[in-house]
Amino acid sequence: MRLRKKVGIGVSSGMLVLILAVVSVGYALSAHIAGTRLARVEASPNYQDGAFVNIEPPAPFELDWGYVKAQFFGEEKRVPPGPIPVVTLAESYLDGPAPEGLHVTWLGHASVLIEIDGHRVLTDPVLSERASPFQFVGPKRFHPPPLPLENLKGIDAVVISHSHYDHLDKATIRHLAGQGTEFFVPLGVGAYLEEWGVPAAQIHGLDWWETMPLGDLAIVATPARHYSGRGLFDYKETLWASWSILGPAHRVYYSGDSGYSKQFRAIGERFGPFDLNIVKVGSYGPGQSWLDIHMIPEDAVEVVRDVGGGPMLPVHWATFNLAIHDWDEPIRRAEKAAAEKGVTLLTPRPGETVDLAAPAASSRWWESVGN
Repeated sequence: MRLRKKVGIGVSSGMLVLILAVVSVGYALSAHIAGTRLARVEASPNYQDGAFVNIEPPAPFELDWGYVKAQFFGEEKRVPPGPIPVVTLAESYLDGPAPEGLHVTWLGHASVLIEIDGHRVLTDPVLSERASPFQFVGPKRFHPPPLPLENLKGIDAVVISHSHYDHLDKATIRHLAGQGTEFFVPLGVGAYLEEWGVPAAQIHGLDWWETMPLGDLAIVATPARHYSGRGLFDYKETLWASWSILGPAHRVYYSGDSGYSKQFRAIGERFGPFDLNIVKVGSYGPGQSWLDIHMIPEDAVEVVRDVGGGPMLPVHWATFNLAIHDWDEPIRRAEKAAAEKGVTLLTPRPGETVDLAAPAASSRWWESVGN
């Protein structure tokens, strides 16, 4: 009897330690918003009852056996069967000032180097090995970054769409912060950056439809339909956004993570058409609640039409295993939809630079992966 009691006490104590450890880590990973930043968050019309909300609420999430079965026992080919053909950028690529005109280089997932009218802007740069709070576990890259972190320099600004790990990478942010890069983030997200040592003067938190200058560019936070959170206690405590980057000669739209929304048409009416539309096509899944916050490729093509047309660079695929579909399904569906809707699709390999004044012919490079 005493042995049973000791075992029971030991198990209970061990479980309590585990719970406390999980809660402690979950708290440490969460946003700790205070002071002026908190006042701005609470003053936002998009903030209600302690959380940010979507203009068009998504369907409630339903966890059923069908979802669990698809997630853990599905037969999709979620990992490429062979190496992704990466174009490694020369170490000297970012030497000197940014070129005039409009050039774009996809670095994988949602990370895109935009060289626009003499400025360099990065979207959601994630150059770490894993999209995770820990580099020993979590979604691992399918391919190395075309631009190693140690070669990343000369970046004028970063725009962050939201706080999820596949869009906000601590190591990349800290590397750029020491170089004086400016960070444009949705409301509340600056709390993470400040905790990571980014000087407050380099952090610019924006609500939807707010604009800040970057030289002769205008950086505009525009609506998206998504959610946020990095820990156990910050679900929807920080805002999510798409971004409109407006230069004297060129305009670029970046969707961030989003479900389809009527707000895209409003963005197009204010700022379109765009010379380039960087739109997410991957990481969707079964159930309306998922589709409401992670649009399918056909909706992504429709977004381009809503914001005024122009070429489309499909992103958020071919880098991490994050959803219930074949690794190349998003691009195959996007290609078909773009052809049907008359949208020009740019499909560079990761690391391949496209000059929008003379776009390279797109190729179906994914078809040869593993062959």
